[in-house]
Amino acid sequence: MPSQLDQLKQFTKVVADTGDFQSMEVYKPQDATTNPSLILKAAEQPEYRHLVDQAITELKSGSLSGAELVEAIIDRILILFGKEILNIVPGRVSTETDARLSFDKQGTIEKAHTLIDLYEKDGISRDRILIKIASTWEGIKAAEELEKEGIHCNLTLLFAQAQAIACAEAKVQLISPFVGRIYDWYKKDTGIDYVGAEDPGVQSVQSIYNYYKKFGYETEVMGASFRNKGQITELAGCDLLTISPGLLEELQNSEDPIEQKLDPATAKAADIEQIHLDEKGFRLAFNDDAMATEKTAQGIRGFSVDIVKLENLIAAAL
Repeated sequence: MPSQLDQLKQFTKVVADTGDFQSMEVYKPQDATTNPSLILKAAEQPEYRHLVDQAITELKSGSLSGAELVEAIIDRILILFGKEILNIVPGRVSTETDARLSFDKQGTIEKAHTLIDLYEKDGISRDRILIKIASTWEGIKAAEELEKEGIHCNLTLLFAQAQAIACAEAKVQLISPFVGRIYDWYKKDTGIDYVGAEDPGVQSVQSIYNYYKKFGYETEVMGASFRNKGQITELAGCDLLTISPGLLEELQNSEDPIEQKLDPATAKAADIEQIHLDEKGFRLAFNDDAMATEKTAQGIRGFSVDIVKLENLIAAAL
């Protein structure tokens, strides 16, 4: 019997959610995603320290200094990690913009241009890069403009149907609804330890997937932030799932059968009403979702903290 991981790959593109290259080589995902927390964690490990040192060596003798130098070094670290990942995965890598730009449309666009330019100077095609941006209104509108330039985006920190609808209408390449963080919020709020199809995080991704397929949106749905293997197997058939090394190992070590739970034909037949959102409609719908507003804000704060930690690590090394 094939492993659950091999079974899952029949229905869904498997993506590695890590900055650890070694685990990617073991589990052979199609794509890989990183975020500031994962890059910080990897940069602090001895086996990846050479990438940090390389970025510092390349830039410290140039014309930049102070905060500008630190920012340029971090951008270079992101590119060096991304290139290493692309030597392993056959598909794409997601590289995240600074979370502190989450409410700055123009700043997000400029940072995306910087990252893409750095990749292209190193011979990496923009087709292999997804720029990760928080699913704020400003982030979604930045992504809409970037997509028109052929810069593809992964809209992250996504918790609400309103965010998903706005992303689809902006024609972004891919969204990452956060299954585990939704589960965390509802478990804390209700005291219920949700399992399987009853999990609110699972239900959120199912709802978004069905909405997209029903109305023919081309935006890819990539479930993210999993807390247990059951959340993953309940979403077999989703376009993509990004999975941490620990859960990839659990899937690899199990031969229990997996059934396809999501498919376009079922979604097409679903009784769903189409919704269109302008900025006012988006902000009201998003504000009405207590879980989504809380978890989005918390996620932006968390990633911002880790960017500052990475800045401090670079400043100390300089």
